[in-house]
Amino acid sequence: MRALLPREELAADVAVAAVRLLGCTVEADTPGGTVAVRLVEVEAYRGADDPASHSFRGRTPRNAVMFGPAGHLYVYFVYGMHFCANVSCLADGDAGAVLLRAGEVVSDLGHARARRPTARRDADLARGPARLASVLGLTREQNGVDVTSGTSPVRILTGPPVDPGSVRTGPRVGVSAAHDVPWRFWIDGEPAVSVYRRSARAGRPG
Repeated sequence: MRALLPREELAADVAVAAVRLLGCTVEADTPGGTVAVRLVEVEAYRGADDPASHSFRGRTPRNAVMFGPAGHLYVYFVYGMHFCANVSCLADGDAGAVLLRAGEVVSDLGHARARRPTARRDADLARGPARLASVLGLTREQNGVDVTSGTSPVRILTGPPVDPGSVRTGPRVGVSAAHDVPWRFWIDGEPAVSVYRRSARAGRPG
């Protein structure tokens, strides 16, 4: 049985926490069973010094989870149609989070397929942050849950160590500010890694 990811391993700089999350497994309890996704791609966001971050302009009711403590789920609604999930990191009071971008479904494939019936391949089930959140059944109801607790409905478990030589970095996806910051991290060769799309607004003034 794998152990829960300790909170102290997430209370680190966003880039360090992001790499640590690669290869870990997110388990989410849903009415139809427990779905588990092994993380193969993540994205780091910091606070006041990162204009691409939701916390760049300060604390709000929406982004409060980003300010700590580390190890809590920050779920937000985007484009009026999708949820995306992040894990808070850094020291308590410092804003930072890691977006869970993509993963491989490793448990309850049947339930995952039922949640994502349009997926053509199993590799597409959690390929992208909105799909990952959908497969795990994450909504704002799970916002703020402690992923380092065994009694939480969403938990993150440690995985086998990822070969550092297989970790790749590149610019974040779909952001209009700080778009060239190489804080997207993924495991090379994993079919569930999402396709890179530079934002159409990237590089525009203002």
